[in-house]
Amino acid sequence: MARGEMRSAARLAAVQALYEMDVSGKGVLDAIAEFESHWMGREIEGMQFKPAEAAFFRDIVAGVVRDQARIDRNVDGALADKWPLRRIEPVLRAILRAGAYELFNRRDVPAKATISEYVDVARAFYEQDEPGMVNGVLDAIARKNRADELTSR
Repeated sequence: MARGEMRSAARLAAVQALYEMDVSGKGVLDAIAEFESHWMGREIEGMQFKPAEAAFFRDIVAGVVRDQARIDRNVDGALADKWPLRRIEPVLRAILRAGAYELFNRRDVPAKATISEYVDVARAFYEQDEPGMVNGVLDAIARKNRADELTSR
């Protein structure tokens, strides 16, 4: 499996782990261990979970938890005034947090690629307006923090 596919799978697993932590109160180490041992690369209830780049998965999950205050402030700032992050549904919140973390901390991944990847993750869960909202919020964060990558040359 190509590295890009393994990173895509890691992003999806990270969003699922962050969601699980949000709704269950599970700690970061427990969530990472559970996903690595029970989900990634396995078939569960007829669904095949692709192998994921474990180090990338761990970095996203642990990084979101470590930098959550900064991430949440920036996501809140990019959301519409009447929709603070705390009012956003938990899966969507996990997608926005993971994408923002990557934009802040993973300069090895181009900003446009990060945004595109998390829009794809949103499409895995939603069919309505949510992927467009993910695109808009992450684009706003990228324009504020990585504008050099997004300007035309």
